[in-house]
Amino acid sequence: MVKVREVHSLKDGATVELHEWLDVMVRKYQWGPAVLAAIKSACEHSWAAEERAIAEDNIWAPGASSFRTGLEMAEILADFHMDHEGLQAAILYRAVREGKLPLEAVRKDFDDRVADLIASVLRMAVISTLRNDSEREVFGHASALQAGKVREMLVSIIDDVRVALIKLAERTCAIRALKSAAEDKRIRVAREIFDVYAPLAHRLGVGHLKWELEDLAFRYLEPDEYQQIAKLLAEKRLDRQQYIDEVITTIERELRNIGKEGTVTGRAKHIYSIWRKMHRNDIGFSQVYDIRAVRVLVPTVDDCYGVLGIVHSKWRNIPREFDDYIASPKENGYRSLHTAVIGPGRKVVEIQIRTFEMHQEAEFGVCAHWQYKGTEAKNAADTSYEDKIAWLRQVLEWHEEIGGENVKEFLRLDSSTDRVYVFTPEGHVIDLPFGATPLDFAYSVHTQIGHRCRGAKLNGKIVPLNTVLKTGDQVQIITGKQDKPSRDWLLKALGYLHTSRARAKVQQWFRAQHREQNVAAGTQLLNAEFRQLGIHAPDLRDLARRFNKHSEEGLYAAIGAGDVGLEQVVHAAQTQLGLSPAPSKQNRRKRAARFEKSDFYIYGVGDLLTRLAGCCSPIPGDPVCGYITAGRGVTIHRADCGNLLRLQSTDPQRVLQVNWGGTPQQTYAVKVGIHSYDRAGLLKDITTAIDKAGLFIVALTSAERRDSANMTEVTVEVRGMEELSALMAKLRQIPNVIDVTRLHD
Repeated sequence: MVKVREVHSLKDGATVELHEWLDVMVRKYQWGPAVLAAIKSACEHSWAAEERAIAEDNIWAPGASSFRTGLEMAEILADFHMDHEGLQAAILYRAVREGKLPLEAVRKDFDDRVADLIASVLRMAVISTLRNDSEREVFGHASALQAGKVREMLVSIIDDVRVALIKLAERTCAIRALKSAAEDKRIRVAREIFDVYAPLAHRLGVGHLKWELEDLAFRYLEPDEYQQIAKLLAEKRLDRQQYIDEVITTIERELRNIGKEGTVTGRAKHIYSIWRKMHRNDIGFSQVYDIRAVRVLVPTVDDCYGVLGIVHSKWRNIPREFDDYIASPKENGYRSLHTAVIGPGRKVVEIQIRTFEMHQEAEFGVCAHWQYKGTEAKNAADTSYEDKIAWLRQVLEWHEEIGGENVKEFLRLDSSTDRVYVFTPEGHVIDLPFGATPLDFAYSVHTQIGHRCRGAKLNGKIVPLNTVLKTGDQVQIITGKQDKPSRDWLLKALGYLHTSRARAKVQQWFRAQHREQNVAAGTQLLNAEFRQLGIHAPDLRDLARRFNKHSEEGLYAAIGAGDVGLEQVVHAAQTQLGLSPAPSKQNRRKRAARFEKSDFYIYGVGDLLTRLAGCCSPIPGDPVCGYITAGRGVTIHRADCGNLLRLQSTDPQRVLQVNWGGTPQQTYAVKVGIHSYDRAGLLKDITTAIDKAGLFIVALTSAERRDSANMTEVTVEVRGMEELSALMAKLRQIPNVIDVTRLHD
């Protein structure tokens, strides 16, 4: 029988024999005989490796036991329902890393997948070894070495999420054991965990570990502030618990009254979370609302909103302290309702409401719905695992641009959201600004690929070149044999190019063309735009002088080369002629209702009579909804109002989506003629393009012409000539549309 030494205790002051530890784990996690045998075998191998190392070196290092660490890691991962291969890898990992057990021996005595997991976790360990000895928070020595190691780390995570979880468990054990370590080691390990592993736990949705890692790292990085907050929490602990018990009792009673099942508990506030809120909001300890916190778990989503209504009807909620993460989950998948209310005794208490399933996901993240490739059948209805893994495929472009950037910048909690990460057909990752298109992607790969681009496939399907890319898309560029960019790519209204780098490359290509070609192209572009917008007889010489050109030909050449934007010339011509869209002669609809005598307006109610609900008294900035009453117009409620939530469930057809805005801008009704060949779905595409432009349709008619084509006349409200020009350019891109022109009554 293998006995765990006293210095190997898994918890402070506890000793355990291996068979007793296994018995406890079997009872707690319901391991079957096969799993028990697998775990026991890994424990015995780890123990034997440590005994051999002690005998060979004739030393014993208390507190540095790879065997004890392995068991502790297994306990952490068992809470996540890790499979037996992952548990075996966790138990053996430290012995392999410390050189006590060769990886080849693991591969010989266990499944190859166990050895592969350990090898991948070892590659993740290079984050620690790549730190400089200096005090600067910088990873890596040579950028080439860093790039190679980061690639290995990310590839290993992408291959199997268990690798990341085993590493998180190992780092949790490491920071728990820092009490007796030297100060420089405590700071080094704590900084690494705070910069890399706590954000990684957050991204995987593993709140169960994230909070512990943050609190322990904060304890060593900011010991004075940690102790100050801990002391303040301890001083008020008894009073706070009595208060929370009172709130819990009230909510439980209300649940029983309406026949709802649920579990209500007090929620511990984490020290780092308190400190972060104090610093972010520049407030004192007494102003942190969620120090007094309660969590309500119920079976269904409907129950969540029902409980919210009960809470808000029982106690006054605090404006702008309500968050609906069920309707709009956080990027790591977190779902819950958060609200802060003025509870008994006029003290503020935070209340979180979620389903039991949401709670499991919040605590255990990816582990709440395990799906391993090759180990379990794929459940098409359950995409939780894939959704969480998607982030790991978005982290980084592994080309020379990585340079000396910090690894932590790719993993930190507050990472930039203005980038998208897409795949080449070979699986490489390209990093582009948010809003980039396949054409931007082509130019980022190589200038010539951009010049020869003729089309694009997104995830295997052909798409327009102005399609906005999303993170995780696989992009394939279809190229021709010759360089032949299109001048349409330079029109901002068409949205082909988002990055200035790609736009500059297109402009450079056109500048290199013969002047005669640019003059001809510019003449065609400008005349077509004037015709379509109904602009007649502008003084072209005057326009040329405005753009510092000596002649009309110079202006045409500049337009053809892309040096002068077509939109700029049209705007100048409009100003020269004193043109603007003519105001509509018909009675225009009222677009918004004014809020009292302020500059705020409520949009979405049209010309209906509006009034504010007395039950929740919404003010500008609050999320709001409208409810159509019987004979009294529209009542505006806060979106979290308990009365509205009840009305939404009984009369959803009467609820309007409304929003706050500033003073309505003056708009003009303009008629546009769309000459096209008819096809199924054409009218839908036209109205969709107008809707995406954010414009109102006043009237629409369509009739067949003598030439077997259709003429669709649509009257839209625009704010100016630029908006009209942009809309017409988009309409011309619709398949089967021959021409788009402005019509005059």
